[in-house]
Amino acid sequence: MRAPDTIAAFATWVLDHLRAQGVERFHLLGHSMGGMIAQEMVTLSPDRVERLVLYGTGATGVLPGRFEPIHISKSRAHTDGPRKTARRIAATWFLDREAAAGFEGCAAIAERSSLQAIEAGLNAMEGWNGEPNLDAIKAQTLVIWGDRDRTYPWRQTEQLWTAIDDTSLAVIPNCAHAAHLEKPGIFNHVLKDFFEDVGSRNQSRAMLETPASVT
Repeated sequence: MRAPDTIAAFATWVLDHLRAQGVERFHLLGHSMGGMIAQEMVTLSPDRVERLVLYGTGATGVLPGRFEPIHISKSRAHTDGPRKTARRIAATWFLDREAAAGFEGCAAIAERSSLQAIEAGLNAMEGWNGEPNLDAIKAQTLVIWGDRDRTYPWRQTEQLWTAIDDTSLAVIPNCAHAAHLEKPGIFNHVLKDFFEDVGSRNQSRAMLETPASVT
């Protein structure tokens, strides 16, 4: 199976897969390119996404400030091969690069990508722009960013935070693009707090809607 080469095609594939599994409404977290796919999913099916987490991502596929331009990554993928490219890019996700504790596990997953998949993913990013859709996102949203991210600089994170109506921001210090692996305790606490708030709000709503005769 060939990998899709547009963000919209990735988003449609995920939405269709969820529907086939009987999942109609859900919380959604997207990291990096996955955050672009998540934005496209909520644009295509706004009523299906209850809460949205955009983590280490932005609203444009062309990434000024990225560790290297996308066209360089594509060229080097052909020159160096997919395995070496996957490991090289995975290293940029960590503050300590290859010496980081989570690097080998991350690289092992990345190494499974074929050259076609790497090129298709980079093409999908390069051809996508989600800026026109930001003000249409109505799901309650959490934006997470590592303050030393080499892929997405602050201005892209700030754009998500300010352009989406109902948005909270969590900046995790002293980590790069893989905050979930570099600072898992902080990262998981932030997510737990965000999603537990769903339960407390639903409980409050249920109490307000309970008939007086029942209490």
